[in-house]
Amino acid sequence: MRSTDPSSAVTSSADPSAAAPSPAGARRRGGPRPPWMLVVPAAVAAVFAVLPLGYLAVRSLERGPGYAWDIVADERTFSLLGRSLGLAAVVVAACLVLGISLAWLTVRTALPGARAWSVLATLPLAVPSYVAAFAWLSAAPGLAGFTGSALALTLVSFPYVHLPVAAALRGIDPAQEEASRSLGHGPVRTFLRVTLPQLRPAAAGGALLVALYVLSDFGAVSLMRYDTFTRAIHTSYRASFDRTPAAALSVVLVVMTVALVAAEVRTRGRAGHARTGTGTARRAAPVALGRLRVAALAWCGAVTAAAVVFPLGTLGYWLAVGNSATWDPAGLLDTAVATLSVAAAGAALTTMLALPVGVIAARYRGRAAHLLEQAAYAGHALPGITVALALVFFSVRYAYPLYQQLPLLVGAYAVLFLPVAVAATRAAVLQSPPVLEEVARSLGRSPARVLRDVTVPLAAPGVAAGAALTFVVCMKELPATLLLRPTGMDTLATRLWTETGTGSYAAAAPYAAALILLAAVPSYLLGKHRT
Repeated sequence: MRSTDPSSAVTSSADPSAAAPSPAGARRRGGPRPPWMLVVPAAVAAVFAVLPLGYLAVRSLERGPGYAWDIVADERTFSLLGRSLGLAAVVVAACLVLGISLAWLTVRTALPGARAWSVLATLPLAVPSYVAAFAWLSAAPGLAGFTGSALALTLVSFPYVHLPVAAALRGIDPAQEEASRSLGHGPVRTFLRVTLPQLRPAAAGGALLVALYVLSDFGAVSLMRYDTFTRAIHTSYRASFDRTPAAALSVVLVVMTVALVAAEVRTRGRAGHARTGTGTARRAAPVALGRLRVAALAWCGAVTAAAVVFPLGTLGYWLAVGNSATWDPAGLLDTAVATLSVAAAGAALTTMLALPVGVIAARYRGRAAHLLEQAAYAGHALPGITVALALVFFSVRYAYPLYQQLPLLVGAYAVLFLPVAVAATRAAVLQSPPVLEEVARSLGRSPARVLRDVTVPLAAPGVAAGAALTFVVCMKELPATLLLRPTGMDTLATRLWTETGTGSYAAAAPYAAALILLAAVPSYLLGKHRT
């Protein structure tokens, strides 16, 4: 996969152009430790990411381990566990089908308008889950519950799979597939034996992000009135001053996150994935669709209509016929500027924290590297409200000047979305040939200079793409923003939620439309850059 992909893995070492095991490859299998200039900032990022866990430990054990265990072992907790995992499993499976099929159609076939369809497939990233849920619920109230939650979350999440798989397909050397076909293997066996193993890391990485997104989602399941851990935690926080039940439930989410990350790490295997160069200059010959062309176009059109056109059409309806809509251009502009500013700050901090973690995860294997990477994922499955309350807890006790200030909100974004930037950095560094770093070291360059002059420049396009993706998700974040935004500051997400909560759907429509349009710009550029 190309280094421009934000969350992808890369081509397999089965590639004929892959290098023989290099010193860097040996180091990944358990050689020297990472240099201190990576370990120290990576450790800082890990500590920052697990900060909410300290809050959970304090709160969950506040009334004794026995009380916390009674909550965890309660029958309702097991019910929430099954509902949350069931929803995540269905959404992940659906996203894999949508993401891989659209990636293959737009990259490997002679699909008319393939470049346009590829860009359109990234635009659902701009649609918040709560906007998609509102659109479908207002059109079909019967969808409330599991079906509506799965539908809304699938339609906004499948680009997390589509983007890395599409980039991986572009990076695969077609000579391998041609060699397989020349040996008498059919297209299906060639795909299963040659292509699919090289797509597995990219698909697994995207599936992990989808699963964590579903487990941490609050907006869609709340509107659809489907009880998951996030909704139960939010209800517990609002219903009682006793934070122990909500903290204990949040601990279960953390354990689920660690298990998912560990499972994804195992799917990567032990083979090296870097190439010695950019690979063949030619692309694979497009597959002629023949009679399937109409069906392929219908499939792409249906997915785009459901994921993008329908939510926009619903908002357009409310803008056109809603009597409660009151246009306030000045207020809308101020809210949009505040949204862009805080999202940009969040993306910048998150990318800075993710860079050392991603480099270590890509170039080194071992317990320490895995622990650092898993720690970075710790906050992603926590509900935004849990992260927000954790930061409020620590700011009030240890850093009061930060309470209800912008840095606290930016820090929450970094905790929540660090995995997005880490995945982008790891994928980009994996794609860059490690032999170039070895050459630089053999010429007497220090590890710091190799990192600055070789590793970072080669990975920069992928890191930048990950920053753009982080920017989009920061714009859409809701629960933490509701709790941590400075007094008097609103974002498009919080204004949208406020109006929706009072039933003023038409009044909420301008903010929802502005949020989607602003988020669509980086999403469009992200998709166009890959075509």
